[in-house]
Amino acid sequence: MMSMIRSSSAATSTGGLRLTTGSNSKRQPNRVVVQSLNSSTLSNTEKPVLSLKPLYVSAERSISSGAQSRPILRDLRCKALHKDEEEKPPASSAAQKVKIGIYFATWWSLNVVFNIYNKKVLNAFPYPWLTSTLSLAMGSLIMLVSWATRIAEAPKTDFDFWKALAPVAVAHTIGHVAATVSMSKVAVSFTHIIKSAEPAFSVLVSRFFLGETFPVPVYLSLLPIIGGCGLAAMTELNFNMIGFMGAMISNLAFVFRNIFSKKGMKGKSVSGMNYYACLSILSLIILTPFAIAMEGPKLWAAGWQQAVTDIGPSFVWWLAAQSIFYHLYNQVSYMSLDEISPLTFSVGNTMKRISVIVSSIIIFHTPVRPVNALGAAIAILGTFLYSQAKQ
Repeated sequence: MMSMIRSSSAATSTGGLRLTTGSNSKRQPNRVVVQSLNSSTLSNTEKPVLSLKPLYVSAERSISSGAQSRPILRDLRCKALHKDEEEKPPASSAAQKVKIGIYFATWWSLNVVFNIYNKKVLNAFPYPWLTSTLSLAMGSLIMLVSWATRIAEAPKTDFDFWKALAPVAVAHTIGHVAATVSMSKVAVSFTHIIKSAEPAFSVLVSRFFLGETFPVPVYLSLLPIIGGCGLAAMTELNFNMIGFMGAMISNLAFVFRNIFSKKGMKGKSVSGMNYYACLSILSLIILTPFAIAMEGPKLWAAGWQQAVTDIGPSFVWWLAAQSIFYHLYNQVSYMSLDEISPLTFSVGNTMKRISVIVSSIIIFHTPVRPVNALGAAIAILGTFLYSQAKQ
């Protein structure tokens, strides 16, 4: 803890602060007791100081001018340290950059793999409600086993925690299902192009529902986002309204998820990994009855048999892979929020979409018109400009 003590020649006559010092024969730093004698002599912005810790004191001396020397306002910088405390050197910027680079590379790689296997599964097994449920179930199972075996430390939660998490889980569930429905109807690249419009939804919701205002550059950055997404949608060869609306609903749901998360998690000391684990468990509980109502076991059984017949045992691996990688990429993204700034995260999220769009086009041989590619590029550029202007 750093303390600033401001003293002058007048302080000794009015009371102010008294410093009691002592030294020892081992030439250790003096022990200093700083005690407030009269708080009324302090200004409104200064508070009485009372410390019984060893203080390391350095002071500016009086300045002499010619033959006379006059005392000036001096700053005593005191650092309170316990005898067993040591100053930690600042983390190396190079090491921090490497750490962030590892986070980004892992995050992007896991997301690309998830999207590939998710699309493979949905092409063979077009039941997005069950697919979404299995993704959450796998993540919940992984974390429950990790807590039970103490591979990861279980979070300490209470009723208030789960109450605050409930609206976040509802929004997360809607966004997850809507995105999966979208990818079951259209190309992965198109879904992610539309999902790049999430910043526009964020600004509009914050402006009209929360009354927040933003600088002019933020509003201007929305123009290329909206224009690029619109151009990409109009020129999409395999356009589907359900797929388009699914991506739009996902954008809106994830914006509300972020808003609820900021409001509900203030003061909660749960790590990013455990926070997403709890979110997955609660979302699974919410989603399961709706998935049964929307599709049902009869359709799932028939679809499963058809998929195994057409694809073979590989289909089971596809389903397991998409569920595992869904949890892992989301977990890494939440963990990265503990280590990087929101601006860095926004830039990383923009680059993630580029990697997913490009990789999916290459792997699935998605036909893309030049005008469609231009619209995607404009939308992605607008997202990047938004992340810069938001700061």
